[in-house]
Amino acid sequence: MERQDGALVFGLDIGTRNVVGTVGYKKEDEFFVVAQCNEEHETRSMLDGQIHDIGRVGRTIGKVKNQLEELADTTLSDVCIAAAGRVLKTEEVRVDYEFPEEQVVTSEDIHNLELMGVEEAQQKLNEENDTKFRFYCVGYSVVRYYLNDDPISNLESHKAEKITADVIATFLPEDVVDGLYSAVNAAGLEVANLTLEPIAAINVAIPEAFRLLNIALVDVGAGTSDISITRDGSIIAYGMIPHAGDEITELLVQHYLVDFKTAEHIKRTSTFEDTITYQDIMMLEHKIPSKEVWELVEPLVDKITTEVAAKIIELNGDQSVSACFVVGGGGKVHGFTSMLADKLGIAKERVALRGEEVLQKVHFEQEEIQKDPLIVTPVGICLNYYDQTNNFIFVRFNGERMKLYDNNKLTVMDAAMQAGFPTNQLFPRRGTEINFTVNGKPRIVRGGSGESAIVKVNGKQVSLSTPIYSNVEIEIIPSTEGSKASCTIGDLQEYTKEDIAFVVNGRTVVCPKFVEVNGSLEPSTYEVKEGDRIELRNYYTVEQLCEFMDVEIDADREILVNNVPEKLETLVYENFTVNWTQTGSKMHYDEGPEQEVSPVSDVEETVDEIVNDLPSEIAPTIQQEKVEVKPEETIAMNVTVNGTPIILTGRKDYMFVDIFEHIHFDINEAHGRSVETLVNGQVATYTQPLNEGDKVEVHWVEN
Repeated sequence: MERQDGALVFGLDIGTRNVVGTVGYKKEDEFFVVAQCNEEHETRSMLDGQIHDIGRVGRTIGKVKNQLEELADTTLSDVCIAAAGRVLKTEEVRVDYEFPEEQVVTSEDIHNLELMGVEEAQQKLNEENDTKFRFYCVGYSVVRYYLNDDPISNLESHKAEKITADVIATFLPEDVVDGLYSAVNAAGLEVANLTLEPIAAINVAIPEAFRLLNIALVDVGAGTSDISITRDGSIIAYGMIPHAGDEITELLVQHYLVDFKTAEHIKRTSTFEDTITYQDIMMLEHKIPSKEVWELVEPLVDKITTEVAAKIIELNGDQSVSACFVVGGGGKVHGFTSMLADKLGIAKERVALRGEEVLQKVHFEQEEIQKDPLIVTPVGICLNYYDQTNNFIFVRFNGERMKLYDNNKLTVMDAAMQAGFPTNQLFPRRGTEINFTVNGKPRIVRGGSGESAIVKVNGKQVSLSTPIYSNVEIEIIPSTEGSKASCTIGDLQEYTKEDIAFVVNGRTVVCPKFVEVNGSLEPSTYEVKEGDRIELRNYYTVEQLCEFMDVEIDADREILVNNVPEKLETLVYENFTVNWTQTGSKMHYDEGPEQEVSPVSDVEETVDEIVNDLPSEIAPTIQQEKVEVKPEETIAMNVTVNGTPIILTGRKDYMFVDIFEHIHFDINEAHGRSVETLVNGQVATYTQPLNEGDKVEVHWVEN
């Protein structure tokens, strides 16, 4: 069968109760049906659109084929078929991706996000599926995008920290596809094109221009009512409910005591005649008004339309549609469209049967065939042959041969999705992060960024959105993972300096600033690990300070912290003064290496001796240091003390406390007063260095 104007196309609508065959050809934009016939299945060889007995269904197809060959006076070898919408599995998921840092969203990022959605939908379906069969993704649609959790119509080129999508993905079970192919092959036919019944029906019932609108299509068949939703130019969802025309027929069978065929006659006649004549199983003839049938089936029609409306609203994101079209024989039952409109909450004129009005460009050579909703899907299957080549194609993905459902829009992403390629190997992957706490607050240090996946088709580097066709070679080199996170205590923003200084016995002592990690003291070079509990410590205890300085103190003497008696466990903070009496020591100073204390010359008077003569409130604040002074290193310095010039001698440098060797300062005159010390008019400490010519003052101050 060649695809050209005038060539015959053979389409099969393989339904639950019968098989409808159509043979015709397309000329310009019109389709001419040369022959159409239908044949009921011998037994219940199909249930809910799925073939259960391939041999019996194959024989039914064979009968239809033979009749059409005779009517059309031709030989048929290729056929177009459709998979029923009722066997489709639809899953809706929400997926998001957080970038390592804010960045501009690219089309590749969006494709990756969509693929994550389809992958998650596939996993969700696999968890719910209780069979061993695979499912083919035959389409997906993004219902809504989100930029940093806010809804947005298009993500591309926006700056984002996080992108999110609500994705609806639709899958076809492998056994359904294989069953259809096997039944067709059993009748001596080859599949020329495979489509989906909802797509075939929509192609006729809803023109492409209408698909920008939010419209539902309901195909009320024998065993099920199939539903599809369009929006923004594409089909966004499929669904079904297991109630349809046969339930109504069975109700009539029971009520009027007739066989199934007679009940079908009663049902159909009630849609276009005022009265119905029939014969029951007792061979008694009856004549009833159609209104009686309407009243009988009304509760059941109400139940079916209620469930159809609920499914439409569910598939449409929990909201009603703008309009609804109905095809299939079951939809012709009295009251169906008006009840459905009520359940959807839309005007009655917005729910309508689609039949003759959408078949204006379809012509039948068989005069007995009426244009009505029953033949929309069979004609759509034939017309679909001209629009696209839906079928299964084979490609190689990372060296493995795989089968894909060809919806005429296949891309590398579809192949990656069907192959189950992990989406986390498409995005650049961060290295392992470290989670810990600092002063009780959670903290994360992220790993390094990796590189994006490399995508190739037939050896050429491309993107995930690149179209593919039969027998292409696809290769995806996974994205790389960045370096593992690393962090030392010194890297923490709270760790501003590595040391802490105290004044011990008048001398500045610089100690390393320790941090407590999981209860243990650690230095700034400590490598932070997963789950660490870090407490920054800006203090020492007196005991820890003693241990660091490696000194022994006289336990019988007072320990003064900021001139207040304290204990070994007292906390000492930055610049606190500590005074204790040592029994032996090796002092650690910031000025230079550790020195042993040397005795002074008998002829030299030391600072210690001067301090001993000072008032008790002054003495503890004086830094003490025992050093050996060599005569050849001394200098003389001229200063003025309380207006009197004096010469300081015997040392190589001088500080304020040295003036007490050269002036008279009667400590018995304190009487609770404090001492004011000034150098060149500025307040000075006892340890402040003196320079040549300084003007020094020391006075009692009344409190």
